[in-house]
Amino acid sequence: MTNPSPEARLPENTHVIVGMSGGVDSSVAAWLLKDQGYQVEGLFMKNWDEDDGTEYCTAMTDLADAQAVADAVGIKLHTASFAAEYWDRVFEHFLSEYQAGRTPNPDILCNKEVKFRAFLDYALTLGADYIATGHYTRQRPLADGSGRALLLKGLDGNKDQSYFLHAVSGERIARTLFPVGELEKPVVRRIAEQQGFVTHDKKDSTGICFIGERKFSDFLKQYLPAQPGDIETPEGQVIGRHQGLMYHTIGQRQGLGIGGLSNFGDDPWYVAGKDLERNVLTAVQGKHHSLLFSRGLLSDPVDWVAGEAPASSFRCKAKTRYRQPDQDCEVTVIEGGVKVVFDEAQRAVTPGQSVVFYDGEICLGGAVITETWRDDQALPARLALTSRSSHDQESSQ
Repeated sequence: MTNPSPEARLPENTHVIVGMSGGVDSSVAAWLLKDQGYQVEGLFMKNWDEDDGTEYCTAMTDLADAQAVADAVGIKLHTASFAAEYWDRVFEHFLSEYQAGRTPNPDILCNKEVKFRAFLDYALTLGADYIATGHYTRQRPLADGSGRALLLKGLDGNKDQSYFLHAVSGERIARTLFPVGELEKPVVRRIAEQQGFVTHDKKDSTGICFIGERKFSDFLKQYLPAQPGDIETPEGQVIGRHQGLMYHTIGQRQGLGIGGLSNFGDDPWYVAGKDLERNVLTAVQGKHHSLLFSRGLLSDPVDWVAGEAPASSFRCKAKTRYRQPDQDCEVTVIEGGVKVVFDEAQRAVTPGQSVVFYDGEICLGGAVITETWRDDQALPARLALTSRSSHDQESSQ
């Protein structure tokens, strides 16, 4: 089988180390590269210390599956522990974000700091020219001598994972091959079945890798103390109790335990806000309640794949969660991040999650959301201060 991606034009003696997770996608990625004549090896990453007294980590099973596939493909499988890097660069940040009332996405930081930094650096010490992963995304090397590559959406729109890779620099994208990015998931599974891989019908991993199948609340309370508090309506009426703000995210319906209230209809309740100072959760009725929609957002500093913003102000598409359809917006670079104003108000835009920008199939980059505002709200204080500072500078010139 041929692969029409840019990787197919590399010399056949190119040394590639594939990150093999024990899943079907990385299994097929390894086979595709080996089939094209490259010098291929695999590497299984251990990013979480399963000796934490739990039975939820699947690392041993995943390693066995990765080894079985490596044997079938006929390649060597390395193993390496990046658990220390994961704890220092990903997990501690994960905890601090929840403590601050935000809802982080550790998979994005894991890609940036572990899979495309620690793994790539380690692979280079083993003599690799490139690493490869089973992500459904693509890259296109730039011809400007910068050593960077563009990050492109995967051709399978249902599986595109560029959202999770937006924080990886263009230099590191350029050293990475994405063999399955040109394929659709059913084709990948069919290849795995044809090759007799034990992973051909393995369920896709979901959720946060180190939590596994256990309840999120049970896991989190091992590290952060829970602080129960009131659930209120926007008018301040107490309608229930929460077990901790960290267990809830904007737009969430499940787990509120609100029901059977007199003077309220039967519409379901949704999380609309968190008040950290008062330890109060605000809930509203109805999936389309106005308090669930934001017109704009502010962010932390942006990770631009190309190293810089396309312009100081520009229009593009953006998404604030995985699998969300691309949304039209205007982006303005400000001190410490960007201001994003959407053409249409967006539901459940959540501080701690990431906004990711696109120009067609090109992923421009993204950033962590820090604040949001609605049509009926004043602009955030940070934005007002930035605007005032810019006006003062212009007046002094």
